[in-house]
Amino acid sequence: MASEKITFTSASGATLTAAIDEPVGPVKGWGIMSHGFTLGKDSLATARVCRGLAQHGIGMLRFDNLGLGESEGDFADTSFSLKVQDTVRAAQALRDLGHEPELLVGHSMGGAAVIAAAREIQPNAVATIGAPFDPGHVIHNFEHLMEEIESSGSAELKLGPRRLEITRAFIQDVQAHDLTASIASLRAPLMVIHAPTDNTVGLENAGKIFVKVKHPKSFFSLDGADHLLTQRVHGQRAANMIAAWAEQYFAASE
Repeated sequence: MASEKITFTSASGATLTAAIDEPVGPVKGWGIMSHGFTLGKDSLATARVCRGLAQHGIGMLRFDNLGLGESEGDFADTSFSLKVQDTVRAAQALRDLGHEPELLVGHSMGGAAVIAAAREIQPNAVATIGAPFDPGHVIHNFEHLMEEIESSGSAELKLGPRRLEITRAFIQDVQAHDLTASIASLRAPLMVIHAPTDNTVGLENAGKIFVKVKHPKSFFSLDGADHLLTQRVHGQRAANMIAAWAEQYFAASE
């Protein structure tokens, strides 16, 4: 399935690159997906879920955050606040193409970002996959660097061949965010998807989100999946569940 590339401007001023997965068959609606911490729009989870949703008639925009994938900028300048702001900007980019973002989907830290961004975007539905209750949960990925970050102001996180700089400013920003109010005040139906076998973001996070959010809300257990949805079947299954659940909330389905 081919994806169209577009660009839009980050709140930082950098140019961000997005992929549009066009809906197959009758168009049911449009949405945006926010990827995990360092993963990018072409990560297995994000690309597979978006393409799966497109197969169900739901067009999706997925984009690379600052300094990742095909987007400009320096990852060292990123923050959770910027991720939220750029999700709002992605919604405007979709509107500029003539498509209303009725669905927000977020994987991992992207799940926290779409919950935080929902107040401004005002989607009809929100779905999270393996999302943390606290954005500060991401720090566990580089706990071994915290002493160096505190003393030097930054440290290099090694992820295979990639080297990403984590700054003290990033730590302070992500620790300052409390999603409790955003979850409690969410005015869109929420689907919480989580794998009991997720060893990166534990299942208890899904429970905390589910308890805090008001109805209508749904939970789907993605049995057997890992956090990154490395097996194709789990990305497709998540897409199938989101599509079936969200259809009732699209304006075209009314």
